[in-house]
Amino acid sequence: MTDSGIRTLTPSAPAFPQDRTCPYRPPADYDRLIADGPLTRVTLYDGRQVWLVTGHAQARALLVDPRLSTDRQNPAFPVIAPSSERQGEIRLPVLGVDDPEHGRQRRMLIPHFGLKRVAAMRPRIQQVVDGLLDTMLAEGPGADLVRAFALPVPSMVICDLLGIPYADHAFFEDSSRAMLMAATSDESMAAFDELRDYLEDLVDRRRAEPGDGLLDELVADRLAAGELDRNDVALTALLLLVAGHETTSNMISLGTYSLLEHPDQLAALRADPTLMPGAVEELLRFLSIADGLIRVATEDFEIDGRTVRAGDGVMIGTSLVNRDAAAYADPYALDVHRSARHHVAFGFGVHQCLGQNLARAEMEIALTTLFRRIPTLRPAVAPDEVPLKPGHSLQGLFAFPVTW
Repeated sequence: MTDSGIRTLTPSAPAFPQDRTCPYRPPADYDRLIADGPLTRVTLYDGRQVWLVTGHAQARALLVDPRLSTDRQNPAFPVIAPSSERQGEIRLPVLGVDDPEHGRQRRMLIPHFGLKRVAAMRPRIQQVVDGLLDTMLAEGPGADLVRAFALPVPSMVICDLLGIPYADHAFFEDSSRAMLMAATSDESMAAFDELRDYLEDLVDRRRAEPGDGLLDELVADRLAAGELDRNDVALTALLLLVAGHETTSNMISLGTYSLLEHPDQLAALRADPTLMPGAVEELLRFLSIADGLIRVATEDFEIDGRTVRAGDGVMIGTSLVNRDAAAYADPYALDVHRSARHHVAFGFGVHQCLGQNLARAEMEIALTTLFRRIPTLRPAVAPDEVPLKPGHSLQGLFAFPVTW
């Protein structure tokens, strides 16, 4: 194999990403990628070959390397699915920009997601969780855990934080899903445009009638001062809204599924609820729902005997990085006693997930309360009847029928 970037084809390079057949395990073909790691070549849907990082130490090193860019407007930025083919038309704040612009945008938002702010939100998160479980219990037994619980918990919370009417949740949840899982880039962009138009209209309304959410603060402080324009505010809200409910929804439903499939680990949590914060970290490692953090190299460099060229695509295979035997003993086991805090489920370095503290709190409260209040919770269908999201999207369940 030669190291000449996207111009060189390696016939044996496996396809990436692939669909999971088990909700919490990487596809079986990924075993070969580990054997070829910690950097190996994979083939995207369009035939382009990129580097895939499977080693834990290498991933953490590369995620802080300024020679790797998140700029989707770079023509060489990898496209992993047909729905992303027009990604270069959008300059997403925070997620799609590099320093120093990224640092400026992140500093503007980070106080709203700090530990102190999230701690103050815990009573409201608990209230949301209890209210949804009250409804589930009243209407059951039997529910789709995704629609009845896992999705509305983070949707309600992020609406509270941003100051977006939860009454509109069906619209933005459907638009988010269409944007992330559309069959074509035109369909994805149409959903994106609908959501952006909705948020721009909301920005205009908040100029006239201010509220008390993060969106209102951006309008009052940043838009009024000329630091952001109307589109900037709408795109920032869009990023936070989509990321704030899609990711945590998947983690709550997949986390529930995984614990039900590992009754010994669930029993350990029931016996000692103080294990839950650590169990959340282990579930984040074990599930790795953002499986494939995407970058593009901006200059040549060497790592582990490989030459990465400027313009090469580089993907961090989080499900494999988080199962690196050099970093974790028995890495394919779910172990709620494990110290897993050094996982890369939230990324690493300056682009580490802005909302990670909020996601942890939501998962901890949701899972603790769910299993306490419904101790007989169990799947209502066989494992092969639980519909899984495709490999190119955030990993998760379209639905999870449960009973008790």
